Amino acid sequence: MKNLKLVKSDESGKRSTFKVGNCEVGKDFIIVGGPCSVESEEQTIQTAIAVKKAGGNMLRGGAFKPRTSPYDFQGLGLKGLKILEKAKQKTGLPIITEVIDPRDVSWVCEYADILQIGARNMQNFSLLKEVGKSSKPVLLKRGMYSTLREWLNCAEYILAEGNPNVILCERGIRTFETYTRNTLDLSIVPAIKELTHLPIMVDPSHGTGKISLIEPMSLAAVAAGADGLLIEVHINPQEALSDAEQQLTPEQFSKLTAKVLKLKEFMNTSINQESKEA
Repeated sequence: MKNLKLVKSDESGKRSTFKVGNCEVGKDFIIVGGPCSVESEEQTIQTAIAVKKAGGNMLRGGAFKPRTSPYDFQGLGLKGLKILEKAKQKTGLPIITEVIDPRDVSWVCEYADILQIGARNMQNFSLLKEVGKSSKPVLLKRGMYSTLREWLNCAEYILAEGNPNVILCERGIRTFETYTRNTLDLSIVPAIKELTHLPIMVDPSHGTGKISLIEPMSLAAVAAGADGLLIEVHINPQEALSDAEQQLTPEQFSKLTAKVLKLKEFMNTSINQESKEA
């Protein structure tokens, strides 16, 4: 694709990998779990413990929440970041959290292991440039109305500033369908693998907005070749201050991760067997 100098695959086909905690993103299959929003210390730490127990590799949680309505819960800000830090100390899980303002990048980096750029900020070019100057890996979510080319150009902004550690994340796009919150475009996963060297993860929580669909779409994402999953988990979803209808209980998350890891193991075994036969 023209004008995409840094994100596109070269002739070697080598894929980008980088270390975050004990995980090698792009090589290991990464399961990220956690609440939509950091609401309290107890809620976040209990959820983090449950995520780790179930086999999760990283903790997600929003300290800053860009919301459609200015009257909805916007997150706890610095207090939320400090709670995430305590959850990391308790569990050892690396933290993925969203940054929404270029002015906040430097001090959010003090708490986050991976900086998330949400769908609403995918084309916030000032923010992309600022995280591109940081030393922290960046999880770049696809905008709800964006094409593949537009998404990759946003990744190009980050790489062009000198930060090579970018993870793409498919989280569903807006279509005329109203049954699901968004339409999870899993065809984008092999397309990304074909066109770029960047790892790609899938967020079936935002991608569907329905608890009943998160597990089947997670398994489908694994089969499509995703490098990891971001799944919303809450110790008591009914009391969640945001996205209550798409957050799994710890028990649901544990059952999901067990199936996901079995499928991933089966796929790896099959691929290895095919390589030996070849």
